[in-house]
Amino acid sequence: MFLLLAYHNLDFLYRGLYTNYTMINSLNEKDKKAFALIRSRIVNYGKAPSLREINEVTGGKSPRSASLVIDRLIKSGVIIKKGREIILANTIQSTNSVNTVDVPLVGSISCGFPMLAEENIETRIPVSTSLAKKGSIYFLLRATGDSMNLAGINSGDILLIRQQQTAENGDKVVALINDEATVKIIEKKNDIVVLRPKSTNNKHKPIILTDNCIIQGVVVAILPADIY
Repeated sequence: MFLLLAYHNLDFLYRGLYTNYTMINSLNEKDKKAFALIRSRIVNYGKAPSLREINEVTGGKSPRSASLVIDRLIKSGVIIKKGREIILANTIQSTNSVNTVDVPLVGSISCGFPMLAEENIETRIPVSTSLAKKGSIYFLLRATGDSMNLAGINSGDILLIRQQQTAENGDKVVALINDEATVKIIEKKNDIVVLRPKSTNNKHKPIILTDNCIIQGVVVAILPADIY
């Protein structure tokens, strides 16, 4: 569902942050997935994931299930719990520090432009440069509604958008329709553009446009609602 974190890439390391592989390899597959998620969140955002998010990658059914996973990770020595805070254990920071860039969170977009005018910006959130890469302009947009819930975008999620006016078939785009921003999957054929929802709610229908559709950006990451 989520493109943000490499849950299944158990060899993932972020820019000089290293962990004791012996301890990691002693974990079962479920706990390895949980640790990969926890490590990525702490490294990129300075905050451990919620119990619900841990259950999403481990298949747990209750908060107790996620708590047991955390207990096993603590006993294995790969994480430490200080009060209610989870931190990584046995890690060292290399000379290459984690780099972030402040990305504006645009709460609402009236009439579309200027999207990044100061009056449209709620706040600015530090985002890892492994996501918001140098050389492009990014903004964050809070999703509303359920028209893209089968594409992993739920109401309240924060979307990291790379600002651009073009997109490829299958991209999740932010498009301007009737002076309102909408997030849909784009399909282009000849002079026709289809903005297609992906939802469990069949009230959402494809939007059919000509090729003068105004694209404002492409979704490059989906951040859960409780990130901010």
